[in-house]
Amino acid sequence: MRKPRDYNSELKALQDKAVQLTARKVQQLGELVIATGADALPVELLAGALLTATDTSDLVTKEEWRTRGAAFFQKSRRSAGQGDRRQSAGTSTNRSGAGTASEQAST
Repeated sequence: MRKPRDYNSELKALQDKAVQLTARKVQQLGELVIATGADALPVELLAGALLTATDTSDLVTKEEWRTRGAAFFQKSRRSAGQGDRRQSAGTSTNRSGAGTASEQAST
């Protein structure tokens, strides 16, 4: 005879997993804000920029933003191996290897 399923424990496990995924998403979004240097912006400005991005229906503009974002992540991956050199040179890097906001602005 088969053992009956414990739906309550399965549901609890799924809810716990959902909470963990939400927490990870929030953490990653925070890391992205820091990596791009957007943490130096006023919260209202950052919120306005994000709202504009979500409201924009212009596909050309969205593609330009997507291309720029992809280039940012490619740059981050390439510079990840150079992180130790940057640290010793006195500039800080984050976990993804992207430099400070001033470094990114100068490129």
